[in-house]
Amino acid sequence: MTQKVRVAIAGLGFGSEFVPIYQAHPDAELVAVCQRTEAALNETADRFGVAGRYTDFAAMLEDPDIDAVHINTPIPDHANHTISALRAGKHVACTVPMATTLDECRSIVAAVRESGKKYMMMETVVYSREFLHVKDLVENGTLGRIQFLRGAHHQEMAGWPGYWEGLPPMHYATHAVSPVLSLAGALAESVVCLGSGRISPELTAKYGSPFAVESALITVRNSPVGAEIARSLFETAREYVESFTVFGEHATFEWEQTQGAGHVLHVGEIPKPVEIPDFAHRLPPQIAPFTTRGVYDDENEHLSFIQGSGHGGSHPHLAHEFVRSIVEDRAPAIDEVTAANWTSVGICAHESAMNGGTRVAIPDYTS
Repeated sequence: MTQKVRVAIAGLGFGSEFVPIYQAHPDAELVAVCQRTEAALNETADRFGVAGRYTDFAAMLEDPDIDAVHINTPIPDHANHTISALRAGKHVACTVPMATTLDECRSIVAAVRESGKKYMMMETVVYSREFLHVKDLVENGTLGRIQFLRGAHHQEMAGWPGYWEGLPPMHYATHAVSPVLSLAGALAESVVCLGSGRISPELTAKYGSPFAVESALITVRNSPVGAEIARSLFETAREYVESFTVFGEHATFEWEQTQGAGHVLHVGEIPKPVEIPDFAHRLPPQIAPFTTRGVYDDENEHLSFIQGSGHGGSHPHLAHEFVRSIVEDRAPAIDEVTAANWTSVGICAHESAMNGGTRVAIPDYTS
């Protein structure tokens, strides 16, 4: 491509974090934003000087000046909005998870292939500075052979939008699943999951899921390495944490278990504190500052900064990968097959938990 990628953002809660990134990206132009509530739409559009404004997602897709849509709408809308955008001839980036059912995952994969457009799931953890550092440790041989992987995501979702209430923990598992499968370098093959504890009847009634915690064991395709995932969303006392641990032949990386405690690299049997560098130097200079700051001031921070330190500086890396995949006409790093596999791990894990821990095969989306 010789012209800039013309991007629209749908959903302006978390989505607002990406507005100035696309505006500053040398290969992108932010041409429109979409939000159902007109007052909120105008507040954000006025703040950032965005001319294109839509309260209706379908109407936005009719705009011929939009090349790509970044979807940050509620989880139940992800599949429908993604498929509609692809069929309208738009490239799609979508926040996690890809979908809420296996059939939706299959439909998105089919829509990507039918449209010929790019799809990327915007999973933050695999572009966090922690992940990028550990990936370097794997590739340069510091860890040696990977022997086991563990991912966890514990978060109290009280106070978040109502559609979260009672959500099965594993239906929002990609923050825990993605780093372990990425470091294993393979897709998941099957999963066994245990549901533990109980949440209140009022929360259970929303989705029919009774569990406070779900923990799963994943078999990895064509690999001797296994992985363990743990998730909780409601009525489980724990400081917020998205984390992963990599057990290696020579060294093991362990994510800090309380914020500020520090990450640890166990070299042999000796634990050593490890400093995590920033990776802004891998980005165009125009968007590099966004690895360490968001768009909100200290009095109006988004919850991703209050609870999660801005997802480890991942936001500009995600936008850059999506834009460059379009410019270079290649599959993005988290394409439709990868996204469907990572999302399906959680869906299948919850199915396993609801059936007493039976093994569930992950669908093959490659064919």
